[in-house]
Amino acid sequence: MSQGPVCYKRHRFPPSVIAQAVWLDFRFPLSLRLVEEMLLERGIVVSYETIRCWAKKFGPDYAGRLRRKAPNPNDIWHLDEVVVTIGGLKHWLWRAVDQNGYVLDEVVQTRRNTKAARRLLIRLMKKQGCLPKRIVTDKLRSYGAARRQIMPTVEHRSHKGLSNRAENSHLPLRKRERVMQRFRSPGAQQRFVSVFSALRNLCVPTRPKHSAIEVHLHRLRAIAHWKDVAGIAA
Repeated sequence: MSQGPVCYKRHRFPPSVIAQAVWLDFRFPLSLRLVEEMLLERGIVVSYETIRCWAKKFGPDYAGRLRRKAPNPNDIWHLDEVVVTIGGLKHWLWRAVDQNGYVLDEVVQTRRNTKAARRLLIRLMKKQGCLPKRIVTDKLRSYGAARRQIMPTVEHRSHKGLSNRAENSHLPLRKRERVMQRFRSPGAQQRFVSVFSALRNLCVPTRPKHSAIEVHLHRLRAIAHWKDVAGIAA
């Protein structure tokens, strides 16, 4: 069933301003106060707290409307987990990317064990609707145990050097985490990464060996699709 347009009722600012603020907040490593300053330079007077509320309200809606990669049984899933500190407590962000670095899913969990790895694999199967060609992980044994329970027929390659693609996918979020001075709750981080990765998937070319003009055209198409999703297309 197709989704209706984004509802901007009872908002004083026009949709183009709201969408631009959310775009800046999630797409670039900027603090809310810097986004406020950038909008002020354009003659738009809005507080950083309002921008935060817009990001919280409209970000998940935009992310749910962004185009997703079609499932492919020939995909290779690269899985990795990274520690994050939330409220002084250690949590783990489990992430899955395909062979091109496209983020397939990520989930914040309190454990780094077989149960947590199994939850990630189950989420992936539900979202993708098919099994991968193989999965690639580091040497954490929880992946192998979960794979044997959930997808015993799928090939599994476990080697520290093979998981670089998944490990590198953490870097943009790490940079943003430093700007935000860490997240306040697991729920807040889960909401943020779902929107952050959806926008990154849209804007960053999946293949690195593009010519400059191909990258430029890809970004123009991404911006046009974003405006269509946000309901502000010209």
